[in-house]
Amino acid sequence: MAVVGRRPHAIRMCVCVTLLLLVTVAHSFYLPGVAPQDFFKGDLLKVKVNKLTSIKTQLPYSYYSLPYCKPEKIVDSAENLGEVLRGDRIENSPYVFKMREPQMCNIVCHMTLNAKDAKEFKEKIDDEYRVNMILDNLPLVMPYKTAEMVSVAYQHGIDVGRKGHYAGRSEEKYFIYNHLAFTVKYHKDEETAAARIVGFEVQPFSVKHEHDGQWDDKTRLTTCDPHAKRSVTDSNSPQEVEENKEIVFTYDVEFQESEIKWASRWDTYLYMADDQIHWFSIVNSLMIVLFLSGMVAMIMLRTLYRDISKYNQLETQEEAQEETGWKLVHGDVFRPPMNSDLLCVYVGTGVQFFGMILVTIIFAALGFLSPSNRGGLMTAMLLLWVFMGLFAGYASARLYKMFKGTEWKKMTLKTALIFPAILFAIFFVLNALIWGEESSGAVPFGTMFALVVLWFGISVPLVFVGSYVGSKKPAIEPPVKTNKIPRQIPEQAWYMNPIFSILIGGVLPFGAVFIELFFILSSIWLHQFYYIFGFLFVVFLILIVTCAEITVVLCYFQLCSEDYLWWWRSYLTSGSSALYLFLYAAFYFFTRLNITKPVSGVLYFGYMLIGSYAFFMLTGTIGFYACFWFTRLIYSSVKID
Repeated sequence: MAVVGRRPHAIRMCVCVTLLLLVTVAHSFYLPGVAPQDFFKGDLLKVKVNKLTSIKTQLPYSYYSLPYCKPEKIVDSAENLGEVLRGDRIENSPYVFKMREPQMCNIVCHMTLNAKDAKEFKEKIDDEYRVNMILDNLPLVMPYKTAEMVSVAYQHGIDVGRKGHYAGRSEEKYFIYNHLAFTVKYHKDEETAAARIVGFEVQPFSVKHEHDGQWDDKTRLTTCDPHAKRSVTDSNSPQEVEENKEIVFTYDVEFQESEIKWASRWDTYLYMADDQIHWFSIVNSLMIVLFLSGMVAMIMLRTLYRDISKYNQLETQEEAQEETGWKLVHGDVFRPPMNSDLLCVYVGTGVQFFGMILVTIIFAALGFLSPSNRGGLMTAMLLLWVFMGLFAGYASARLYKMFKGTEWKKMTLKTALIFPAILFAIFFVLNALIWGEESSGAVPFGTMFALVVLWFGISVPLVFVGSYVGSKKPAIEPPVKTNKIPRQIPEQAWYMNPIFSILIGGVLPFGAVFIELFFILSSIWLHQFYYIFGFLFVVFLILIVTCAEITVVLCYFQLCSEDYLWWWRSYLTSGSSALYLFLYAAFYFFTRLNITKPVSGVLYFGYMLIGSYAFFMLTGTIGFYACFWFTRLIYSSVKID
């Protein structure tokens, strides 16, 4: 009795320690959002530099991996877990402004390129790398407008340089953007005379600066007019990138008063030229899916009502007629499937994913995870995944007990380890490839250790706590008894072949989300901001309804064909949409992306494989629970001897 009495105490201790670890890790990774900051005339504005990014290589690099001008001392900014995993490396820079005091033709530094420096600049220009800077938590953007566009759009970051011809030369040359014309927009408070920064824009120029005499601290440039509104123009000769070439880095800064308020300063950054297409596509998808859902629901309700009425009428009239259809397999429909413990693991992991995604989308839709909070979305998803281990253990234990399993601890350990182990193995290989490229996207050892702490220190104990609670609950009783000897399944029609029906079942769920998937992939791989989380929440609800309905319909047809092996098929039916997601990712890779490096291609397909696998568990679990609820409902509605 003494041994038994210690078990609740041990569980309470495990819960307390887990919660303490969760709070500690969450606090260490959380960085509060930037509050409105008031600046007065003459206050110093310090520009920070972030990673160099490219949509061709998908490999970020530190800003100072290129021989740019450096401050006296490089200071790394504190970053949360999400920023580190994204490859952000935020550091100080030599660009310092004075609030509302324009500066023209400021010299940052002077250098002469050696062979190595010239080669590095050329490689980054070939790979179309962009420089990212930050001022008061606002990213640097370059406004542009094409002939087809009505309003101005913004490019995030500025190119390192460009390739082209100059002065009629046939040979293509590399030119570096060494002069930056900054525009800082501010909103002025009339009462306090304070100002808040609401815009940070730039126009880059490639300028071959010239000066008189030897270079020293008092050197003046003859190619830069400090008294003009813009000290340089496109008429200047561009600066070539070649060995032993002298390069002078300069900048202008102009301040413009704006009517945009601080709370709305991100609106222009989040504007996309194809927003109207996005809205139309979402509404169109919503209407089609709702129409199909209504038809499916009506057909299913009418058919089931007729079946149940027929079966119950036969029982009341005591007619000795042979049972047909789905009622005939009532003695086998709740027979535990093959590999039932693995099914429990997958269902529990799917519940964990469902809880994580649902809570994340809700918080994002409420504005807590806006793009202004860099890394906040990824940090929130990781911490929610860890916390949702409690529900994963509970769901897997409940199902395992229904299957009359006896080794619940082993099953719980599989739930806590199988998917994270697969994820960690793929992530480790991809991280090794990134490390080999010397990219800032490689996760440091300290962060890897923190992820392991999150996994084994918090997630695994929470899975065991949830599993313990679930195993103490009464087992779920099926509405009908299971025969000792399984009946033989008759030969099925070609369209009820498991492979065919499973592949057909994944089409509709994928069709409900593929339009939104395009924008999600663009935000990830084309470095665009994704912010319409309200529509994403609607699409997620559509996905739930679609997965549930298509699985229930195909499960009903399967039972009517006297095939009672529905457990795994219900999971795979809606889960097969992950196959179409991966195929669409491959289509997107070859049609929208311009990735040329093999390592970058491996990274893309590796990460999309992880995403597709997670999507498989999410949609499979939704379909499984819908079918589980459906079978219990119909077999509890008819009279069985």
